[in-house]
Amino acid sequence: MTKTWGFDTTAIHAGAEPDPATGARQVPIYQTTAYVFKDAAHAARLFGLQEVGYIYSRLTNPTVSALQSRIAAMEGGAGAVCCSSGHAAQILALFPLMGPGKNIVASTRLYGGTITQFSQTIKRFGWGVKFVDLDDLDALRTAIDDDTRAIFCESISNPGGYVTDIPEVARIADAAGLPLIVDNTLGTPYLCKPIEMGATLVVHSLTKYMTGNGTVTGGVVVDSGKFDWSASGKFPSLSEPEPAYHGLKFHETFGSLAFTFHGIAIGLRDLGMTMNPQAAHYTLMGIETLGLRMAKHVENARKVAEWLEGDARVASVTYAGLASSPWNATARRVYPKGTGALFTFSIKGGYEAAVKFVDNLKLFSHVANLGDARSLVIHSASTTHSQLTDAQKIAAGAGPDVVRLSIGIEDVGDIIADLDQALAEASR
Repeated sequence: MTKTWGFDTTAIHAGAEPDPATGARQVPIYQTTAYVFKDAAHAARLFGLQEVGYIYSRLTNPTVSALQSRIAAMEGGAGAVCCSSGHAAQILALFPLMGPGKNIVASTRLYGGTITQFSQTIKRFGWGVKFVDLDDLDALRTAIDDDTRAIFCESISNPGGYVTDIPEVARIADAAGLPLIVDNTLGTPYLCKPIEMGATLVVHSLTKYMTGNGTVTGGVVVDSGKFDWSASGKFPSLSEPEPAYHGLKFHETFGSLAFTFHGIAIGLRDLGMTMNPQAAHYTLMGIETLGLRMAKHVENARKVAEWLEGDARVASVTYAGLASSPWNATARRVYPKGTGALFTFSIKGGYEAAVKFVDNLKLFSHVANLGDARSLVIHSASTTHSQLTDAQKIAAGAGPDVVRLSIGIEDVGDIIADLDQALAEASR
């Protein structure tokens, strides 16, 4: 039935049936570690993946399951696996695909923490990465080799708000027989449906717009259910016998849900990056108003970006929704509802002016987060992207004179007034 629902109806109702025991309309917080088995045979079937049910909350929990179902419905996926953070979701997405000596090809325009995770941390697993400017599709094709196991990008990038031409990148991934993983944190399924454009997997930091109130951390991997994991022999974790389950083959056994079942039965079992039920509850409540919030976020962001672009104290604005943006044509084609509410701008006066501007804002909160209902600000070069080299910072859109804004849903006149007074102080 959810296939015929509109976006806002799906955001409120998908995955949320009245509680059968009490009739509670909102999804309860099932604050429990374990679940009583009917008998020994029932327990054996659950542990052997012969029956779907609840065993232990590191693996599955009814509150988290409701959230997984809702997000899968909103993204148009076959299934989803929630976890403890967006960073955890990225590792959970890569885990079944990778092995020592294998690599991913990733966009140069990524969140600084993701660049660090890919360029530094995953090396400890023996995995590699090749960073490519995805505006250069020929460079993307050239970067793919026999050891490449996935292509990774953000729909709308953090911090610059640049947009990815997902259909074009998906065509290259499909031709190479590789899954395309899209981080849709800034787009959300309201602005962007990567699976409809050819993506295999979608990841989110649920900490941001999906929850929308800055209260919890969480992540999710959404499985399109459309990739043939057995076609090439490159993904043995999904296509070959799994020793821990007596030779069960995930793709052969679970079909379109192979990746989802692997993410729970292997990923959460062994990596333990579990989402807690209270976080899932807050996220479910946040998602109910996602469509309303995103429309307001985008409306405010467009007005603020246009105002900044016309201000003499500003050197440049990156917002892809501006007619002057080199990404505007892609934005109008791929993201017709808007290009989100996160973008950067450069202040005349360089690093000193940028820092002074941030220190003089009153309405904006200076925090290491984005996607809140409140307007947020940060100087990326000295914080979120500080681990990167100067060249990496510039490539990621986080130069020394650049400030990142996450535009909230306050009255836009108040947002602009605060920016105006802070720019005045920074320009003195």
